[in-house]
Amino acid sequence: MSLQLPTSNLQPRRILVRGVNWLGDAVMTTPALLRLREKFPGAHIALLAPEKLRELWLHHPAVDEIISFAADETVLAVAKKLRAEKFDLALVLPNSPRSAIEALLAGIPQRVGYGRPWRNFFLTQAIAPRAGAVKMRKRTAAEIRQLVATDMNRRNDDHAFTSAATASHQIHEYLHLVAALGANAEPHAPQLAVTPEEIDAARNKFGLNKIAAPIFGLNPGAEYGPAKRWPVEKFIAAAKEIQQRTNCVWILFGGKSDAVITSQIESAIGNPPAAVFNLAGKTSLSELMALLKLCRVILTNDTGPMHVAAALGTPVVVPFGSTSPELTGPGLPGDPRNHLIKLDAPCAPCFLRECPIDFRCMNGISVDSVVKAVLSAVK
Repeated sequence: MSLQLPTSNLQPRRILVRGVNWLGDAVMTTPALLRLREKFPGAHIALLAPEKLRELWLHHPAVDEIISFAADETVLAVAKKLRAEKFDLALVLPNSPRSAIEALLAGIPQRVGYGRPWRNFFLTQAIAPRAGAVKMRKRTAAEIRQLVATDMNRRNDDHAFTSAATASHQIHEYLHLVAALGANAEPHAPQLAVTPEEIDAARNKFGLNKIAAPIFGLNPGAEYGPAKRWPVEKFIAAAKEIQQRTNCVWILFGGKSDAVITSQIESAIGNPPAAVFNLAGKTSLSELMALLKLCRVILTNDTGPMHVAAALGTPVVVPFGSTSPELTGPGLPGDPRNHLIKLDAPCAPCFLRECPIDFRCMNGISVDSVVKAVLSAVK
């Protein structure tokens, strides 16, 4: 199986991009999609995406068509749907066997994706791993305890920073794939779009149309697990302080599983009641996008909505703990609009769902540092 793709005569008319399955990852693919559009401005580009992410792509400038599939839809059903479209090139962004099999069974003659021993047979061109790629590896509990024990004298201060533009960020993984098609691999800011009509509709639906105060967003959940969540009592303290200093109105974001946390925050900061709108679990994806665009700043954990907000141009303030802003930070690495805060903990990032010790990476991030970052973001 070849690990390089000759591009001199590559002129596809109909391109299928098999999209990724998670919200944050999907946003990080947008630079590659924009570069693909630059390379093939006249091609018809269709995006195959899970139904849950369909609304993310409604107005994206790189996408001509959205083909969605349900969570329980079989490989054969998806392939049958694709076969009727008569694509001549498939760019497979996920690393799963299923995503490559879909393109094969759809009869797409050119199928390009990252090479893996367990799926190369399904691709016509298996692309070698990128030289600067950094693999995210979970630390074991024993490793974490050893790192902490051997670094007892280290001063663990929290600090806000703008992530440097490094070659380790996940957006480069997708840019490397489109570069194999001859596209420009230079970084591009993640980009999403909503319409003014969608923003006005969300304002009216959720009773925000008469709000004159600045609107800030707060997203306290994280689907991956508690190791990515700044403690709720710290969110409450920061939200109260910011509200006192800015007279802002807070929108609380999240999924249905975040209802307990957002209700706790609503009760703590909702005095007067008009100062907080708890919309966790109440918005569609397109409504979420419209409301994130409406906010002047989003205080959030490292989550999918963090990536969405940054790609819409809304500044984000993010406490980082178990994950790495250098690998999966919001927006284009180096964007000064986004304020990322982390503790110099020897065990971070560990990439675990739950902390096996004392959760120092998040507990050590002070309310004061977050408040200062939010106020700086809205100057």
